[in-house]
Parts: sequence; C-alpha cells; structure tokens
Amino acid sequence: MEGLVAASIGILTAVGVYLLLRAHSFPVIIGTVFLSYAVNLFLFAMGRLVIDRPPIVDKAATAYTDPLPQALVLTAIVISFGMTALVVVLALRGYLETGTDRVDGTRDDDAPVTDRAGERP
Repeated sequence: MEGLVAASIGILTAVGVYLLLRAHSFPVIIGTVFLSYAVNLFLFAMGRLVIDRPPIVDKAATAYTDPLPQALVLTAIVISFGMTALVVVLALRGYLETGTDRVDGTRDDDAPVTDRAGERP
C-alpha cells in the first residue's frame, strides 16, 4: 500500500511539473492543481493515518490518531481552491487583454493582433 501511495504522489508530481512547463496558461493552471493534489496526498501519507482509531480523546479508546494531518489537508484544499479560482480569473483577464494565452509573453503565429476593443489596428 505504501508503494501505491508513493507511486501516485510521484506520478501527480511528474504530471504537475510537466504541465507547469507548457507555454499556455490553462495547462499551467492544471499543473498547479496536480501539484497541490500531490502535496495533499503527501501530507496524508506523512500523517500516518490509522484506521479505526478516534482523533479525539475518549475514555473507551485505547489509542488515538493524530488529527493534525487531516486539518492541514482540509485547510490546504480550501486555500488551493481559492487560489485556483483567482489564477483562472487572472488568466482569463490576461487573455482578454493580450489576445493570447501564452505565459512566456510571446504571441501565437496564428493569433490575430487586436487592441482592447477587439478591433484590428
């Protein structure tokens, strides 16, 4: 089971890095999402989650599990969702301003050059 979790973390990280190196904004956004998934899974794996043990103090329980990894991952999920929404809006605004969705500052060869009003100069 540990090998499967480690392999999935590695695959998610590799896919995320690959997509981050693309020239267009949408694959870069998806790459950051994959990297956040990999980090969340890594936090879960490092938290040593134990099955059938409560995360709260109970007199009937003989052992406990650490609730901190679950809290960290839940917080990271909420923050990554908000940041992804912000980056999508910024990418859309950048596309509307420049007429291209490339992240390296160059234009596509087939993209028409337009001004802010959408008219060709």
